[in-house]
Parts: sequence; structure tokens; C-alpha cells
Amino acid sequence: MKLIFEKSRPGRRGGGPPRYELPPAEVPPELRRARPPRLPELAEPELLRHFTELSTRNFGIDTGFYPLGSCTMKHNPRVNERLVTLPGFRDLHPYQDGEAAQGALELMWSLQEALIEISGLHACSLQPAAGSQGELTGLMLMRAYFSDRGEGAQRDTIITADTAHGTNPASVTMAGYRLAKAETDARGNVDVDHLAELVDERTAGLMLTNPSTLGLFDERIEEVARIFHDAGALLYYDGANLNAVCGISRPGDMGFDIVHINLHKTFSQPHGGGGPGGGPVVVRDRLEPFLPVPAVVRDGNAYRLDYDRPKTIGKVRGYTGPFGVFVRSYAYIRSYGPRLREMSEVAVLNANYVLARLKGVYELPFDRLCMHEFVLSARTLKREHGVTALDVAKRLMDYGFHPPTIYFPLVVPEALMIEPTETETKETLDAFCDAMIAIEREARERRELLKEAPHGRPVGRLDEARAAKHPVLKYAFEEHEAPERGADEEVRQLEAQKGA
Repeated sequence: MKLIFEKSRPGRRGGGPPRYELPPAEVPPELRRARPPRLPELAEPELLRHFTELSTRNFGIDTGFYPLGSCTMKHNPRVNERLVTLPGFRDLHPYQDGEAAQGALELMWSLQEALIEISGLHACSLQPAAGSQGELTGLMLMRAYFSDRGEGAQRDTIITADTAHGTNPASVTMAGYRLAKAETDARGNVDVDHLAELVDERTAGLMLTNPSTLGLFDERIEEVARIFHDAGALLYYDGANLNAVCGISRPGDMGFDIVHINLHKTFSQPHGGGGPGGGPVVVRDRLEPFLPVPAVVRDGNAYRLDYDRPKTIGKVRGYTGPFGVFVRSYAYIRSYGPRLREMSEVAVLNANYVLARLKGVYELPFDRLCMHEFVLSARTLKREHGVTALDVAKRLMDYGFHPPTIYFPLVVPEALMIEPTETETKETLDAFCDAMIAIEREARERRELLKEAPHGRPVGRLDEARAAKHPVLKYAFEEHEAPERGADEEVRQLEAQKGA
């Protein structure tokens, strides 16, 4: 595919700006361009075709199966996009007086109440803009709580699992805590014996997701909670995997004191490409005084923003949070209603179906029923045939599927993490399984086919480290032959006139 500057030809136009009988604007000399911008010259059909062609080179949930599912991109109902563009939501200004924004405040309050029920806790703040910010907010709440009890200097350590998301240790460090890491036992649970050794009077809390990134529900979670609570510490629930347990089990009932919920993962929000997202924090009653302000509260039949919280940690983002995300998530929750658990039940069913088909083909590190996701290993393929998880992922692209997460969690060598979600049909799951089985056979019989994959994509195998460190983000005119008498020629003519 040619670059847009390579398609440029002098004099071609897709349109022109309107001409008004007005004096030219006075641009201060220091802001004036020294030369005209180098812009491509194309007719409108060529311009349209160029960007349409570019769009076909993107992969999204609308074009195929995305086995990162609830982590990044599951299907989001289009009706939610209609709702978020209703004028009363779309055109609402962040500084709108509360009396004139009762509908929006009611929606936010109702969403808070739904998240409180889903999590099994007592109070909620919608402010955090993502799961990572929810993590940091939760740790700040811990710090405020212990400081209020006179234990702020004493409790300086947070424990995480060795399967934790990478944001967990980053958040711990940003919050000013020391990090300790608990190991995983032979069944894929957090190692309770090792955990008990780590917990002491300096422990502020535990950060854990349940089910874990291995896709396994922790079998001893009540014992884990007891260890920390007996030591006076708190439990933080990373809600990245809440898609597996909604309406079935609740973090608060497991013993967790703080939960962040990824609205963009569990409750509908197009999230491909990194955003936008929402990471509300839900807490036990003893932590409510420290939640961010403003809090959305109900007084009788009216709703308002409450700033009168003397022990609050303050704001963690501008305004009251990502409102468009709230509309989509509230609509998603209301569409399921009391049957929300069906979302999780089907997600778990789909994951176990795919696992049942693939576990005899790829190595299964922990042979248990999974939750909404599971982790396989290409370790045997690497040892016997020199084929890595990366090779499997690249070859999968030739079959029309987006690759799954690879090399995470770190406790599984050559890891392949697969999350099919509740929105995929059995036919799609079977096609994906058939492709994975075919790739394993190719690894044994046609190794080089995988080592050189992908074959049918616009871009082949990249040096990914170099691409990340040295991206090419602009058209380098000095490295390409300029189009005949295009924008560059005009620049040269103008410079010649100046010189004369």
C-alpha cells in the first residue's frame, strides 16, 4: 500500500476552504510559518479510498474473534452507543449546576448502588478513570485508613501474588509502599503457607484478583482473608477478572475490603487501543469516610455532589469521572437485570469448552476447571520442535484470529492466555480451536511455516523491540523521492523567490 504522499500529484484537490470578503488575519510574526506546510495533493475519491483501505488493516471485535475478551475487547451492544449520544447526556457540561443535572446524577448514583450490590460492599466512588487508577486510589485509601488509626508509619508493606497484573507492583510503589510477593502453589492457588510467613505487624494489605490471571478461583480465599484480618491488615481485590463471578460470588463476601471494577472490561465500553475506561472503587463501610470527593449522594428524591468529607483523600481525577462510560455500563447492567449472573456463567462455560478441546494438544500447567479464562503453555513445542508461544500467536493471524495474550502470567513458561467471553458462539469457538490444533500439527510437521508467520498480513514478522523503541511516526521527505512537482516543488519555488 502506497503512502499518501506517494499518491500525491500537484494541483489535485479534494475541495477548498470557503472564501469570505474579510481582511486577512494578523498573525504575530513569531507565530508565522517560515514556509507552506508539506501537504499531500489528492482528489476526494483517492483520499476516501486511502483511509478506507487503512481501516481494513485494523483488527477489532467487529471483524473477528478476539481471544483477549473481557480483558480488552468483548462485544459491546450498539444500543449503548445510542444511549450515550442522547442529547441530555452527550451535551451535559461538567460544570452544569446539580439542580439541572438530576438525570445524570441519578444515573451515577444508581450505578454506584448496582456496583455496591455486585461487589458485596457498602460504598462506592466512580471517580477513577481506569483499573490502574483504581488500584492507586485503593492503596491511598489504605494509607489514609491506617494513618487515621495512628498506624501509618508502621504499616508499610503490601503483598501481591506472583501472578499479579503488572500494574499491581507499580501501584504499590507509586503509593509509597514496600512490595512483597507471594508464590503460587502446585494447584495454581496463592501459596497460603508462604503468605502466612510474609504477613506481620508491618503488613498494610494484600492485592489479589480472584479468579487469578491463571483463570483459577482461589480455593482457600477465606483462609487468606482471615490471615490478613487477624493481623489487622486489609484486602484489596483487583477486579480485572470480575467477568467470571458476577452474580455468583462477591468480593466482599470473600473477605475483601476494597475492590476496583473495570467498567470497560465487565460492563461494556469499547476499549481497544487503550481507552477510555472506568475503574470505580467500592469499599467496606469503615473505609467510606476516606473515599474521593465529590461523592454522589441522594437526599430524598434529589441528588447532589457532596464535598463535606473531612477525611477524604481528595480528588483522584477531574470532575466526577468518565460519564460516557457510566451511561454505557449502567445500560449494560440494566439490560441483564437480575440475570446478570448469566453473563458470567456463559463466559465460564465458553472458556471450559475451549479448554476441554485444547488441553490434550497444548500443555496445561494446572489441570483444573477454569473460570472465564485459562492459560496453556507452548513449552513442549519449544522443547521438542523449537516453536515458541510467539510463533503460535503469529501463525494464528494467518487463520484470521487475533493472537491471545502470550508470556503472561510469568509463572507459566511460553504462556498462552485465552479469554473467549460470553459473547462468542460455539461455531466461532470451534473454528478457533480447529486453528490452534492445526497450528500444533504444523509445529511438528512444518516448523518453518510458523517461524516465518504471519504470511498473509500487510506486515510480516517485525523486530518488535526495535519497533517499540524506534517507531517511524512521520514521512521523511529526505529519504523518499518527492512526487513530481508536488508540494516540495512549490516550497522550492517560494524559497527561490525569497532569495531573489
